[in-house]
Amino acid sequence: MTEAPAPFDRALLGQRRLRAHAKAEPGADFLLQNVAEDLVDRLSLVQRRFAMGVDLAGYSGQLASRLAAGGQVDRILRIERDEKLLGHGSEIVVADEEMLPLADESVDLVISALSLHLTNDTPGAFVQVRRALKPDGLFLAALLGGDTLNELRASLLAAEAELSGGASPRVAPFADMRDIGSLLQRTGFALPVIDLDRLTVRYDTIFHLMRDLRAMGMTNMLDARSRRPATRRLFLRAGEIYAERFADPDGRLRATFDIVYVSGWRPHDSQQKPLKPGSAKMSLAEALKPKPDA
Repeated sequence: MTEAPAPFDRALLGQRRLRAHAKAEPGADFLLQNVAEDLVDRLSLVQRRFAMGVDLAGYSGQLASRLAAGGQVDRILRIERDEKLLGHGSEIVVADEEMLPLADESVDLVISALSLHLTNDTPGAFVQVRRALKPDGLFLAALLGGDTLNELRASLLAAEAELSGGASPRVAPFADMRDIGSLLQRTGFALPVIDLDRLTVRYDTIFHLMRDLRAMGMTNMLDARSRRPATRRLFLRAGEIYAERFADPDGRLRATFDIVYVSGWRPHDSQQKPLKPGSAKMSLAEALKPKPDA
């Protein structure tokens, strides 16, 4: 059976993240800062300490720093694909998030910020996370999904189709929130929770948006991308279409980032179980009957 083609050029993704990390342009990491803060806030709602936690491919170190400051995780292991992203520290490992070097049932927490949506085998990555967790261990992650950068995608496709009669994929596809939720269940996590936070960022021009994406290491890394460099004419026309379709009354352009937050637990006997069908002591009809006046 022929394997499905891998959507992402993971080597190119690594190169772009390294370049973005080396330049570290001020303010360009606003999205990762927002997500790291939100993940740690969500973790704080869990009334538990974690002996060993894993920061999986956070690539900037922000998430690990916030986890350490929160004091809820005793030890934090950072896993990155390149040692240049890790800096110095005793609890660091160079590995790919698609091939985790973690023993089964060895960690209490795996937390990941804006990385797993760029894996070629996301179900496999989820399964490896579940296996690495101890029973009743927690998986908490943020992925880009849904309508992320839909405005840019539509504008580039329309501009390229107009100028050349065809179009090459230039913005990564992002999974629907429901699909990510189904994946969490299919890969064996208990008590799954999923929700979406939509962040709308406004830009003066399409070039300001592209500059931010480049500084985040988020420019096109699709394997099916055209290898010919995009022309300035293409981006100028895409900018015109963007302004026509997605500008606010003041002329600034909207860019959508849909952040899908997921959490799930490695199954354990102590966890709450759904009631068996037919075990309820009261029917729904009885429960909804109006109560007699006192």
